[in-house]
Amino acid sequence: MSGIEHFKLALQGQQKAIVTYLHHRIIERHGLEIKMNYEIPMYYRKSWVCYLNPIKKNGIELAFIKGHRLSNEQGLLSMKNRKLVAGIDLFDVSEIEEREIDEIIQEAIILDDLYKK
Repeated sequence: MSGIEHFKLALQGQQKAIVTYLHHRIIERHGLEIKMNYEIPMYYRKSWVCYLNPIKKNGIELAFIKGHRLSNEQGLLSMKNRKLVAGIDLFDVSEIEEREIDEIIQEAIILDDLYKK
């Protein structure tokens, strides 16, 4: 069983649906790789781009490692008193704003492409 499948086994309801939807979108549409780190799925290209993290009240946060550098033109990102990471709290698949989330992921990928190891 893969790491993401093991992760999804611990989830229920909308959390599982959100993770399934976002995982597929991040891998298929944006071409990011996945590695399980700290028991959560983290997606990378040259470096870590984003991750999916369960939150209270049956939600999932789509969090961006370099969120402080994203434009947030869509107004969806929240820093939550963090200095670097910004994220979007999601509680239902139907509330996922595909175009806006794709724009944010794409901007995060562009930032990652500028990253020099």
